[in-house]
Amino acid sequence: MVRGSDIILILVAIIFPPLAAIMITGCGCDTLINILLTLLGYIPGHLHAFWLIYKKMKAEESFGPGGYTYLGNGNFVGNGPAYTGAPPPPPHGHQGHPQQQYYGSTQ
Repeated sequence: MVRGSDIILILVAIIFPPLAAIMITGCGCDTLINILLTLLGYIPGHLHAFWLIYKKMKAEESFGPGGYTYLGNGNFVGNGPAYTGAPPPPPHGHQGHPQQQYYGSTQ
């Protein structure tokens, strides 16, 4: 679903693509890439900015508005409890027994 902020981003991307990249990604690698693409030709900068806007819209669709973090390279990850990055709990029955490691073999 297209929101008002997405329309503003699209208008900014039409006028000055690097500013749209800064608004989405902050001051980072994607902003530098967009500036270089815009200097090489106005159309490549537009395509990159529109691609970033598309990826942001997909992240909002998947994780909800504001429920994501930008990782770089057009990748977003959710901020919800299912996306904490913590390792999963051990399977039932293995709480007190550390798993034996097999160095250099499969079992």
